[in-house]
Amino acid sequence: MFSFGDGKVYFCGSQDGRKRRLDVIRFEREQKIFEIAGIKVGGQPGEYPTCLIPSIFYDKHKIVRDPVKGEFDKRQAEALLHKLEELSDKTGVPFFVDVMGTTADALIRFTDFVSDLTKNPFLIDSSSRQARVEAVRHICEVGLVSRSIYNSINYLVSDDEVKALRDAGVQSAVVLAFDPNKPHETREATLNGDAVRRGLLHAAREAGIEKVLVDTAVLDVPSIYTAGKAIYSVKEKFGLPAGCAPANAFAIWRKLRRGEFGPIARKVCLGSSALFTQMMGANFIIIGPIEFAEAAFPACAMADAIIASEMERLGIKIRDKENHPLFKIF
Repeated sequence: MFSFGDGKVYFCGSQDGRKRRLDVIRFEREQKIFEIAGIKVGGQPGEYPTCLIPSIFYDKHKIVRDPVKGEFDKRQAEALLHKLEELSDKTGVPFFVDVMGTTADALIRFTDFVSDLTKNPFLIDSSSRQARVEAVRHICEVGLVSRSIYNSINYLVSDDEVKALRDAGVQSAVVLAFDPNKPHETREATLNGDAVRRGLLHAAREAGIEKVLVDTAVLDVPSIYTAGKAIYSVKEKFGLPAGCAPANAFAIWRKLRRGEFGPIARKVCLGSSALFTQMMGANFIIIGPIEFAEAAFPACAMADAIIASEMERLGIKIRDKENHPLFKIF
């Protein structure tokens, strides 16, 4: 049985015969709030809307002509970024841009373009550590460090990478709390480390990172639940902004990719998975291809409005009522 009241959920009939209480949406620990290029991320649910992070120039993105050199259709890229601005203005949902690139040359060209087109923060993202590090050095040289977010410090982090981030003065980074060598280890354990392995939060501190965003790692569709629970526990234990990338799961969902559930199923599933992570306290959500923004922004704005309305009843105030979805989408 469940009984609801004061933001609490009560689970009855536990093994010891007593009621067990779980605080679902309000965290006892003080929650950190980081401001990155004017956008605030973190805090208690309801204080600030969830920050959405669409990806551009991703692998096989149709607007990319040469992924090695970084050649792309500027007109189409500009239209996609302008659409983000429009959606954000209409819904009150803030955004970062996840800028992806396979080589250093490409990543540098892509980040230069995005930083000129929007004032919002951007993620420096590549599967190549070398590409990320060289892009970070370039960002430092052109004075864009305060707007950049390194993506990511992960289980493969090296001393050279830590030094490069520290030398460049990088302030913000995503920490990917997952180690495939220990797939059943909790996200908190990966962040903390142990006697023989450096924890990822320790690596971030060594790199001089002041603003840590914890990605709780989505691997497949079932793991969205695990990632959602980890968002809750990371925020409860560390007070850090946390989120994940549910769209990662859809890349390996074959029937969905083949369109067996209809032309809009992928966007509907993305929206619903994002809503689940918001209900677990997500401060940011990496939504995948930038083309999905039109589905994600209204859905997540609605969830933000629902959460904020209830949290205000419990005494947690919206920090910026002028721009919050609760006051913009209705």
